Amino acid sequence: MTPFLAWGAGAPLICLHGIGGAAELWAATAAALPGHRVLAWHQPGYGGTPLPPGLSFPLLADMLAEQLTAEGIDSADFVGHSMGGMIALELAIRHPARIRTLLPYATTPAFGGKDPAFAQDFLTKRLAPLDAGKTMAECAGGLVRGMCAPGADPAAEPAAIAAMAAVPEATYRATLACLTTFDRRAALSGIAHRTRAIAGAEDQVAPARTMQRMIEAMPDASLTLIPGAGHLPHLEQPAAFHATLRSLLQD
Repeated sequence: MTPFLAWGAGAPLICLHGIGGAAELWAATAAALPGHRVLAWHQPGYGGTPLPPGLSFPLLADMLAEQLTAEGIDSADFVGHSMGGMIALELAIRHPARIRTLLPYATTPAFGGKDPAFAQDFLTKRLAPLDAGKTMAECAGGLVRGMCAPGADPAAEPAAIAAMAAVPEATYRATLACLTTFDRRAALSGIAHRTRAIAGAEDQVAPARTMQRMIEAMPDASLTLIPGAGHLPHLEQPAAFHATLRSLLQD
């Protein structure tokens, strides 16, 4: 099976979802961007794709580059949400020629916490319900709740919960462990791509202040805030998110 969902024709835009996301959630974004060939990547282990052993950010970036080559795409614009934004940053470092415009969104340049014990505590708490025998479907509501800001589109949280519930447990465990290894802060000054970051003004997962520090370390970067949005602006405030994306792709 193809690792991408694809819509439209024109300049290629690659959409990268986060840990609890799904390629299907980019369909509305594709519809809002006429004149673009939008490809939403099934991150390995998602959407029925195989989960490779030894999951890491270098492996994810290399796999994405290889699969884009198979689609006939040498370079593209990239919008990456949450962990997808981290993968986009890794791609910019490992395969810089692939990227025209980098649009990291609701993401950070490193997993939080300098103490290794923080990562272990994070994993222990996140995986505790699964270790106790609950299914992803049973855990999904608790994992998603609080990501949306008050006033979000009523369809946002149910869509996010459904996507999280569909993530295979093995994929979630491997991807979560991979997440805790990410730290590209030292490499930001070397990412010279045109970078247009997007943040939800009310995001508590990837706060705007953290994203502001990230773009200040990059040579050609700016940050746009989506008012009234939390961690999932493309679902919470789709009209504002899509208008922002159209503007950033055209400026």
